[in-house]
Amino acid sequence: MAHDESQKPSGPTKLVIRNIGLLLSGDLEKPILDADTVVAIDGKIAAIGRAKDVDTEGATTVVDARGTALAPGLIDSHVHPVAGDWTPRQNQLGWIDSFLHGGVTTMISAGEVHTPGRPRDVVGLKAMAITAQRMFSAFRPGGVKIHAGAPVIEPDMVEEDFKELAAAGVKLLGEVGLGGVKDGPTARRMVGWARKYGIQSTIHTGGPSIPGSGLIDKDVVLEADTDVVGHINGGHTALPDSQIRCICEGCRRGLELVHNGNERAALYTLRTAREMNQLERVMLGTDAPAGSGVQPLGIMRMVSLLSSLGDLPAEIAICLATGNTARMRSLDCGLIEVGRSADFVLMDKAQHSAGRNLLDSIQLGDLPGIGMVIIDGLVRIQRSRNTPPATTVPEIVAH
Repeated sequence: MAHDESQKPSGPTKLVIRNIGLLLSGDLEKPILDADTVVAIDGKIAAIGRAKDVDTEGATTVVDARGTALAPGLIDSHVHPVAGDWTPRQNQLGWIDSFLHGGVTTMISAGEVHTPGRPRDVVGLKAMAITAQRMFSAFRPGGVKIHAGAPVIEPDMVEEDFKELAAAGVKLLGEVGLGGVKDGPTARRMVGWARKYGIQSTIHTGGPSIPGSGLIDKDVVLEADTDVVGHINGGHTALPDSQIRCICEGCRRGLELVHNGNERAALYTLRTAREMNQLERVMLGTDAPAGSGVQPLGIMRMVSLLSSLGDLPAEIAICLATGNTARMRSLDCGLIEVGRSADFVLMDKAQHSAGRNLLDSIQLGDLPGIGMVIIDGLVRIQRSRNTPPATTVPEIVAH
């Protein structure tokens, strides 16, 4: 199992990344920044600009990007963790560390639903959620930040249960519809209680995915009014296009597209959001581990899919996997802004890609090569073991 790397360095840190060839902000309003240097102090972004204009003295680590691109670390808005870096769904160890090699630095649990013997009674499900929240706060495989502890709501829950969960540190609900609550009125009441106490919610959308789940159609989705419409492209089975459009037009909530869903429905949702001029609502997840497996490159594959087949500029597609999710999920990462967490992925076009450069290669449907991933200002990996090799890779020149 991947080592716990959540411990902070013993002293102050200052990271300088220089010679950045392309700086992708994660912000739809300005996806490319005119800068070649980023400075991070004690895990937070302190300066962004040209090398001559920022203070690079006293660095504890200097990374030469060697002309490669820097983007915010990718965020997976929909995962199903269980215990550490193990998933019983695929009986696999090290899946979170593999996602790190796909550029993912932050994960959001949509419920620890694959836990063997998952309790369905109120006392048990609350205890399990609090335990998961505590475990993943203390254990970060490869340094990846996992926001976990997402209880699946059941009909016997009352408002006091949500108050208790929030007081214990639980900030998420698991997918509404994976438990006993499958009707709109009950879901809306409980989602309202969750929102009252600062707990974010998401809903299972589409056909059933695991035993115990069921069809959640547009009527339930719209009445439940969760903060995020989970896998609107199905997990795995999507709703009809007419229902997807009805959901997009009937609410202002986040629209989550996942790798383990219907790709055609994902492209349809993207087109609908663009027609509505509401691309800021679109966010990306994998919905993994799942029956179809573990996808370490799932978020990057979604970026490539939406860019190449959805005719979306690559720098915009990357925003869907970073800044959009950060804003919808109230995270302090996902954007290259002063004060945000210093979580970065450095990448370049894959060797022998037909693309002229990184962005062109993604829009042609190729995956980029990842040369380095940084979390909280600390280099976690260098050349990825999972992506195709990058044309150029950054290097640590002082440490």
